[in-house]
Amino acid sequence: MKKLFNVKSEIGKLKTVLLHRPGLELENLTPKMLEKLLFDDIPWLDLAVQEHDYLANLLRKCGIEVLYLADLVAEALDTDPQVKANFIGQFLAEAHIYSETLTEVLTDYLNSFSDTRKMVEKTMAGIRKSEVPNFVTRTLTDYIRDYPFVTDPMPNLYFTRDPFCIVGEGIMLNRMYTQTRSRETIYGEYIFRYHPLYGNPQEIYYFRDFPSTIEGGDVIILNEKIIAVGVSERTHPSAIEKLAKNLFYKYETSFEKVLAVDIPKTRSFMHLDTVFTQVDHDKFTTHAELRDTMRVFELTKDPEKSGKLLVKPIEKPLKDILEFYLEREVELIPCGGGDVVAGSREQWNDGANCLAIAPGEVIVYQRNHITNDLLAKHGVKIHTIPSSELSRGRGGPRCMSMPFFREDI
Repeated sequence: MKKLFNVKSEIGKLKTVLLHRPGLELENLTPKMLEKLLFDDIPWLDLAVQEHDYLANLLRKCGIEVLYLADLVAEALDTDPQVKANFIGQFLAEAHIYSETLTEVLTDYLNSFSDTRKMVEKTMAGIRKSEVPNFVTRTLTDYIRDYPFVTDPMPNLYFTRDPFCIVGEGIMLNRMYTQTRSRETIYGEYIFRYHPLYGNPQEIYYFRDFPSTIEGGDVIILNEKIIAVGVSERTHPSAIEKLAKNLFYKYETSFEKVLAVDIPKTRSFMHLDTVFTQVDHDKFTTHAELRDTMRVFELTKDPEKSGKLLVKPIEKPLKDILEFYLEREVELIPCGGGDVVAGSREQWNDGANCLAIAPGEVIVYQRNHITNDLLAKHGVKIHTIPSSELSRGRGGPRCMSMPFFREDI
């Protein structure tokens, strides 16, 4: 039987990838909601879609199958009317619709869509009060809150890396750090439970109802035996321990070590893939403000106590750590070339966040020209994509893509 999921590196030739084409959720961003919805600015949807389509078409030209989030969710919901009904009920409950009357009204509204995909896109876009047939101000909350939405938009969805990710031959269905993004993982739950092709995977290493938060941008697969996970603002140490135990004991995967990388708990170091991304067997891009030494904790099986972990602290330069675990010399390519001004500017636009589509071949934002020139000088083949609007969400090409299948290296 052909494997559907296989991601055992960051650089193996990419064969299948999941994207989300930006939709009306970006049109529903307002200045007052920016901080709550984790944006610094309001992208122009029409141009953002053009830029995203450029990315998707580039991937296809490189022989990569492109899947879309809304398509997979709709295909999962159309397998059974009860699955669709369960999805609507769960979506409204997790959108904090507490009124029984409003729940009934919104259930009828979502069921009124004849096209399941359009219904799914509406849940992503956010539902305005003005769109709901016969909406009436009833509750104390309705009277007091001058707010246009009954369910919030999900503008971060085009960063498909974070809510769920493929690790090895299994799934991580993550618990998100912010309430704003927590509903994004509902879509993954229904895909991986009910989709005719991708549903019911044998191995789920993390689930969205686990108590500790973890996000896909913090997960970097160094090889078939070693995973690095960022201890970030959004990923808790106990989540990494839970993941390691599942990888080592519950499923007995090929992974033997999990490296918990302690990174600053700030927005500028949002996830581990803003600190470094792998672009070739021996090359990594790095954050412009990377400190001299990194604190890393190696998690392995405890040979004397089944189900337990050994934790080994390490404090060394990133280069030394990578060379030790990869057993080869590596080159670090700093975002902006190490220049304090260029590095700061290009880091803001995710210059270090590259998507490798094969060893030594990456997709990058066109605007980060200094970092891109450096990559080319180091022998890396680059494909540039426009990003004047996509970059406003503070995520790069790796953030916008969730590999389902890579060839082994």
